[in-house]
Amino acid sequence: MKRTFRTAVLLSLGLLLSPALHAQKAARAAASSTTDEQKMQRFIDDLMSKMTLEEKIGQLNLITVGFDVTGPVVSKDVDVNIRKGLVGGVFNTYTPVAARKLQDMALKESRLHIPLMFGYDVIHGHRTIFPIPLGLSASWDMTAIERSARVAAEESAADGLHWVFSPMVDIARDPRWGRVAEGAGEDPYLGSQIARAMVRGYQGTDLSKNNTVMACLKHFALYGAAEAGRDYNTTDMSLPRMYNEYLPPYKAAIEAGVGSVMSSFNDINGIPATGNKWLLTDLLRKQWGFKGFVATDYTAIPEMINHGVGNEAQVSAMALNAGADQDMVGEVYLRNLAQNLKDGTVKQEIIDLSCRRILEGKYKLGLFQDPYRGVSEKRAKATLMKKEFLDDARDVARKSFVLLKNDKNALPLKKSGTIALVGPLATRQHDLLGNWSAAGDWKQAVSVEQGIRNVAGSGVKIVTAQGANITDDQLLIDRLNAFSGALNIDKRSSEELIQEAVKVAQGADVVVAVVGESQGMSGEAASRSDISLPGQQLELLKALKKTGKPLVVVLMNGRPLTLNWENQNADAILETWFAGTQGGNAIADVLFGAYNPSGKLTMTFPQSVGQVPLYYNHKSTGRPFNDQPLDKYKSRYLDISNEPLYPFGYGLSYTTFSYSKPELSASTMSLGGTLDVKVTVKNTGNYDGEEVAQLYLRDVAGSVSRPVRELKGFQKVMLKKGESRTLTFHLTTDDLKFYNNDLQWVAEPGAFQVFVGPNSRDTQDASFTLSNGSAAN
Repeated sequence: MKRTFRTAVLLSLGLLLSPALHAQKAARAAASSTTDEQKMQRFIDDLMSKMTLEEKIGQLNLITVGFDVTGPVVSKDVDVNIRKGLVGGVFNTYTPVAARKLQDMALKESRLHIPLMFGYDVIHGHRTIFPIPLGLSASWDMTAIERSARVAAEESAADGLHWVFSPMVDIARDPRWGRVAEGAGEDPYLGSQIARAMVRGYQGTDLSKNNTVMACLKHFALYGAAEAGRDYNTTDMSLPRMYNEYLPPYKAAIEAGVGSVMSSFNDINGIPATGNKWLLTDLLRKQWGFKGFVATDYTAIPEMINHGVGNEAQVSAMALNAGADQDMVGEVYLRNLAQNLKDGTVKQEIIDLSCRRILEGKYKLGLFQDPYRGVSEKRAKATLMKKEFLDDARDVARKSFVLLKNDKNALPLKKSGTIALVGPLATRQHDLLGNWSAAGDWKQAVSVEQGIRNVAGSGVKIVTAQGANITDDQLLIDRLNAFSGALNIDKRSSEELIQEAVKVAQGADVVVAVVGESQGMSGEAASRSDISLPGQQLELLKALKKTGKPLVVVLMNGRPLTLNWENQNADAILETWFAGTQGGNAIADVLFGAYNPSGKLTMTFPQSVGQVPLYYNHKSTGRPFNDQPLDKYKSRYLDISNEPLYPFGYGLSYTTFSYSKPELSASTMSLGGTLDVKVTVKNTGNYDGEEVAQLYLRDVAGSVSRPVRELKGFQKVMLKKGESRTLTFHLTTDDLKFYNNDLQWVAEPGAFQVFVGPNSRDTQDASFTLSNGSAAN
């Protein structure tokens, strides 16, 4: 009964949509009457009238052909099926030569000459690799993030691709989960802004242009909440939490016009996402008005058998009826849908609808007008990794770095003296690209050593030592190297490696230690139960500390790490994530002060993995900890504080900033009205620098418990040393709204607090009241 009631409530939400969504639906309705829309529908009607059932099912078949397979299944009889019209799309194939070869086969040898659509895992760049998405998000710079997607689109399109499996917008609060590297962190507001920016960057304003690609929103939905931070694991949460905290970035991408959606591996309320009709039809299409197509993740339909919801024929029908239009690699539809139709478990109109959605996607991409979209080897050569794109990658990488500590102005470094550059990641190129580096060539990545040599100039002497292996765990090494981990292990003992590094350090003026994870330690299927520095890297840092030399730690990693000793003992810590093709140059730019770091964390760094999940916008309890260590019956740990090591939004600069107390334009805000929050930010240090001013709200008392604070605005500003600027944040009633326990989108009258500061912890506050009245839905 409970599930029936909930479903009824959800289906009624068409009457409870926000004004923005009403406007969006109206715009789409208007667009459906345009000549272009009518033209497309007439074209597809005509084409489908000529298609056999087998050919319609063929459009729902997405196969893999190419250079890297992301799972154990490889599509069979590819050429035969393409010629028979049994393939709708191909992924893992790129380059003009390879793509043209398969497209020729479809156009010249299949009966109806329907073009193929080529997709690929372009996550943070195609050939020119940008920082991993978690790093991109740390820039808090929507222009830079959109630019990274635009460059990826231009390169992908020039290399024969039409479709990219990005953006990944899963909210993630458990750093054990390796795929936190692919997303924007823990916050729904920031995640929503980034989702929109990525969609704009990939798709532009006209998908038919040959320098755009169709974006694919993933993973729909709730994949970031996998239990225990273990990839592919189950997900379970209340509907209000789902709507308030996890769904907003997906919805933002839909409102931005994303062309496709990928279903997630996890189940939701016991039903796998790929076969979840409430998710893919009731929510995505009926409530949110999505008009594109849904592709599954890799072999997600046959994997539903392991979820325990049916045999192959049953999960075939379940997925299609739920709204999964395209089967990635599993070929379950190809084997079963015709029989499903005979058995009555699927209807012809459902097959037709999914086929139509795929064909519409191809039409919008301009594939029926130009199946090759102007792709040539000449164009690819002129586009891929051109200087402009490399410059962009370097600039965006610098913006993504987060300065976590800088005691006694240990940074920036001087361009003189001797630097001991040590650590297992100091000279490696391979790891800079990070996970999901698409068609990027690690041999073209700039190492930290090379970057320092490029930037420091001849006045600096650089001496190097490895100091430690990334890990000494042979089982982990074998696992990583089985999947292109490329870990080259030095056979010397840990003691020998550390002694060599110490000797090098003793003869230097400063030590720069580049430590962290290898690129294979984060990403898909890369969950870690221990999120400290792997191997003997911490022992290396301890030995370097004993030399008495200034110790600068440069981190490379795809997730938050536990860094308690490092925070207490290093003189400076610079978080660089996996910075991409130009990573070494960008890191050197920051180390030597050519760029003043401005990044801010988008995931909380815990003191201990035992605190996980740890995130800033949590709810209070009836017994909140009151900082009284002997007050026993409070929500706390016995062995550590509740506080994170570094809070959400945290990041230092080579300069310093001061904030005035926020001033409100009024003490009362009416429903449907607005309120301005003003704060003056001053650069009080000795360097020009950028600051991300962050605004948070708290609904003091609601019909349901509300978070202690929620991000509702931010502004990134450049201030010259000594310069002040007054920033204005405009709040509307929508900023105060949330989904209540009946899933109504409401703003409730009462007291609110507003907080402004450089991160989610160090803020100043003011208060206002939302006056009585009826909220507009």
